[in-house]
Amino acid sequence: METPAAAAPAGSLFPSFLLLACGTLVAALLGAAHRLGLFYQLLHKVDKASVRHGGENVAAVLRAHGVRFIFTLVGGHISPLLVACEKLGIRVVDTRHEVTAVFAADAMARLSGTVGVAAVTAGPGLTNTVTAVKNAQMAQSPILLLGGAASTLLQNRGALQAVDQLSLFRPLCKFCVSVRRVRDIVPTLRAAMAAAQSGTPGPVFVELPVDVLYPYFMVQKEMVPAKPPKGLVGRVVSWYLENYLANLFAGAWEPQPEGPLPLDIPQASPQQVQRCVEILSRAKRPLMVLGSQALLTPTSADKLRAAVETLGVPCFLGGMARGLLGRNHPLHIRENRSAALKKADVIVLAGTVCDFRLSYGRVLSHSSKIIIVNRNREEMLLNSDIFWKPQEAVQGDVGSFVLKEKAAMPVAQHLNPVQVLQLVEETLPDNSILVVDGGDFVGTAAHLVQPRGPLRWLDPGAFGTLGVGAGFALGAKLCRPDAEVWCLFGDGAFGYSLIEFDTFVRHKIPVMALVGNDAGWTQISREQVPSLGSNVACGLAYTDYHKAAMGLGARGLLLSRENEDQVVKVLHDAQQQCRDGHPVVVNILIGRTDFRDGSIAV
Repeated sequence: METPAAAAPAGSLFPSFLLLACGTLVAALLGAAHRLGLFYQLLHKVDKASVRHGGENVAAVLRAHGVRFIFTLVGGHISPLLVACEKLGIRVVDTRHEVTAVFAADAMARLSGTVGVAAVTAGPGLTNTVTAVKNAQMAQSPILLLGGAASTLLQNRGALQAVDQLSLFRPLCKFCVSVRRVRDIVPTLRAAMAAAQSGTPGPVFVELPVDVLYPYFMVQKEMVPAKPPKGLVGRVVSWYLENYLANLFAGAWEPQPEGPLPLDIPQASPQQVQRCVEILSRAKRPLMVLGSQALLTPTSADKLRAAVETLGVPCFLGGMARGLLGRNHPLHIRENRSAALKKADVIVLAGTVCDFRLSYGRVLSHSSKIIIVNRNREEMLLNSDIFWKPQEAVQGDVGSFVLKEKAAMPVAQHLNPVQVLQLVEETLPDNSILVVDGGDFVGTAAHLVQPRGPLRWLDPGAFGTLGVGAGFALGAKLCRPDAEVWCLFGDGAFGYSLIEFDTFVRHKIPVMALVGNDAGWTQISREQVPSLGSNVACGLAYTDYHKAAMGLGARGLLLSRENEDQVVKVLHDAQQQCRDGHPVVVNILIGRTDFRDGSIAV
């Protein structure tokens, strides 16, 4: 039988339990108050009379970061930020397809050394950009994609054009976030801009729901019922909505820093640099492969060229590094890359990745000492556990490309593309930027047409995307208005970009397109026909692309066997029309090259 003394402690458990329960309840209430923004609203009020909107905050950050252009296809979700950009002097360039807007931002990023910006509307507007964003990721281009979205309260509730946009873009972007309050726009965008340029550059995505972009009075009209609801539940719901609205706009217009945040760019240590110098100093047959990362800021092209010349190491140039050494530099090797790599005793892969372009590292000799430098450690060591091993792996920068000229035979009915491109090479001015988009014709051009300097060659990059041409040309011309932008298109690839000559005409963007028209997807056909015995889906027509461009308001010219002796004259005419402010399409009817035996067929 229990004694009273033994029972007393058990009775005292009830006050302790009550105290614990009260403490838990208070903690839960404080947590809920914090999530509802009640504490923040005590110190930061809502200016209900203000007609300002979140789009102004977006535009202010972009201007503070030196953004001069924003590419878009308009939509109601993003109208406030476009209007605000226009008011602050940021040029709004609207395209006819969202993918073109992102391609243009990509080109702007590559050529300007800053972040290229595109803004598109919610749902289908964003899904249309996936290919271009992936291309930017593979090419390591710092772009900011701004995407509209349904109201924060209506997400996951079947709103118009609603989709889980963050899940879609997380695998493609370095930074992916949705802004939930107006006061968060500025710090979120600053962080996004820094992330795009830090480390290995790449695309970032910021989702901007409509209720953080539009003015208070408009959001209030959509969110809060006009008539006070009846009943307890109705009043609770009304209070919740009014508080949600208040938290959305609390502190929205308080001054915040808008300028760039410090960038995190990896640098090689002095010890790593010294070890690499020692390896190179003992080399008898050194070789360097430079890729796109070499041209990233903060290093200027002029300083990079001087450093390469000082080293005196023969090199291959690829990606955005093409043109770094000009046209006929003695250090620039253009042929027999595989043989050169096998013979080299020291190879410096500066930003080059051992992916399919280097046969996953199998083209590297096991007897060579390999120094690899790249900003991205995973890319730097790709396939190193299988086909190759680095002597020194330095987290830092760049790519490769081989030029191999093939002999050509006369063409029966159409122009010889090799001869045409040789004349293009002779005509191309020193201030030109080359944009290339296609397979067969572009492959031939890569052997024959040389960029006139650094940052003057734009190709899709490692993702091998067709359709970049119009967007790249748009961004390039706006970024470098004094340069002549020459676009080399295959006729297949040109199908993606033709409609954008409407954009060029409306915005007065004078670019020149040379379309190598061989009436087919020849790069595919060449392999498909002998291996599978069918040309299915590879056939196109000798379409009058120049006339289609004229229908869009551009100038159109035709080159064929009938005027083959006037190639240079036609090119000069196209140049002059561009200089007069007109976009131009030169439709070049060509035969089909065969790189296996050097022949050219009709």
